[in-house]
Amino acid sequence: MTKNNASLMARRQAAVATGVGQIHPVFAERAENARVWDVEGKEYLDFAGGIAVLNTGHLHPKVKAAVAAQLEHFSHTCFMVLGYESYVALCEKLNNLVPGNFAKKTALFNSGSEAVENAIKVARAATGRAGVIAFTSGYHGRTMAALALTGKVAPYSKGMGLMQANVFRARFPSALHGISEDDAMDSIAQIFRNDAEPADIAAIILEPVQGEGGFYVASPGFMQRLRQLCDREGIMLIADEVQTGAGRTGTFFAMEQMGVAADITCFAKSIAGGFPLSGITGKAEIMDAIGPGGLGGTYGGNPLACAAALAVIEVFEQEKLLARSQAIGQQLTRGLRQLQHLYGQIAEVRGLGAMVAMELMEDGAPAPQYSAPILAAARDRGLILLSCGTFGNVLRILVPLTASDEDIAEGLAILGESLKAVLGGG
Repeated sequence: MTKNNASLMARRQAAVATGVGQIHPVFAERAENARVWDVEGKEYLDFAGGIAVLNTGHLHPKVKAAVAAQLEHFSHTCFMVLGYESYVALCEKLNNLVPGNFAKKTALFNSGSEAVENAIKVARAATGRAGVIAFTSGYHGRTMAALALTGKVAPYSKGMGLMQANVFRARFPSALHGISEDDAMDSIAQIFRNDAEPADIAAIILEPVQGEGGFYVASPGFMQRLRQLCDREGIMLIADEVQTGAGRTGTFFAMEQMGVAADITCFAKSIAGGFPLSGITGKAEIMDAIGPGGLGGTYGGNPLACAAALAVIEVFEQEKLLARSQAIGQQLTRGLRQLQHLYGQIAEVRGLGAMVAMELMEDGAPAPQYSAPILAAARDRGLILLSCGTFGNVLRILVPLTASDEDIAEGLAILGESLKAVLGGG
């Protein structure tokens, strides 16, 4: 039988659970750097990066070589049974890379959700408290505890009933939507007045730049106010850098630009160049609040993923990808703002480093009705894009940092054509 996207979609619908979504009806055959070819041979420029997983591009040669070399030795022992040096070496690297002028320790897992859940475990053990404050529109994962922290019901927890208690929701600042930093801080004060006293709160968790929530950026001033609050009340500040980490924002971790350090930092996605790896890094005394056996997992810090992550860090250093992230961010922002002058529906262009998005609004209200048609128009023209945001009205760009200037220019041109096709004018 001839293999094509339509036939594979039919097989998928028959075999795969409905709850596993798929944004584009395309099946990949191969990929290299910032480009993907589907099973029908069509070429796409990838501005999605596997949802911020491929900062070093598809199949970076150094990552491939590192994983191939590891496969000549062993693929798994379970670090909790038999250790291996790459796990230790990676933890040493991350202890140095994560912001904070204090002794640190690291634990490795598989997914962003696992990192978040283990960060909460550590915070609860370190403080003896159970409550957690998260933010509106924040995204922290799909497993149960992480889902309780995620600030969006549909589609993540729709139909599943109420999530676990002890999670309280503060407002995330967004000038576009009329939420000031004072409003956000007041919402935390309101939690303390109406729901839980500070002595009941183990942690405040947030993304320095919201990912699924719409690429809203926490300012250094706001982050410093949170740091002061946490220090005053004995609360752990947790930075969820799953999407912002590994260089996406122009520094290896976005918190480097915030003027403060978190007590615990969560990472995943691009840290291992497409291999499943996540972890948490925090103050040594906090991380050691849980005794032997309380952290870990069968595949956590898998040797193939550790080899890939060490290669990713080396690539960042050798290819100066942090500077490249900043340059890409500038090129994207310029291009999107030029489009903003042509289309009144683009209410705002924002981001940090190469984590850039534009929000669509019409008559002062979110305009999600344009998102899917724009994504489809771009795909038809050979560009893979993603939407996000509480209302689904934000178009985000997560192109590999190894993409060329020509790749970025081509993608922006296709986006412009797609906007014209859907919105008219231009």
